[in-house]
Amino acid sequence: MQVGIGYVENLIFILMGIVSLTSIPFVILAVKSRDLLMAVIYSAVQSTLYSLLLFLLLAPDIVLVYVAVSVGLLPLLTILLVKKVGRYEA
Repeated sequence: MQVGIGYVENLIFILMGIVSLTSIPFVILAVKSRDLLMAVIYSAVQSTLYSLLLFLLLAPDIVLVYVAVSVGLLPLLTILLVKKVGRYEA
């Protein structure tokens, strides 16, 4: 049995929908969290899901920059900042 091109495209669109819907709770958790360290972790997970979405959209050059900045550098700097100012919101 041969798999058609339409089947693969539909599978990619379904994966894009799943990744998009999975990122929504992490965005909400990042905004509502009073623990700043957990908010950074939620934001990093959301950024990882967005990078997977960009990969599914066939934008590998954007994915390389997005992973380096939004998944690597930004959480690292934010964790260092949270360490300086305190972990919990008042």
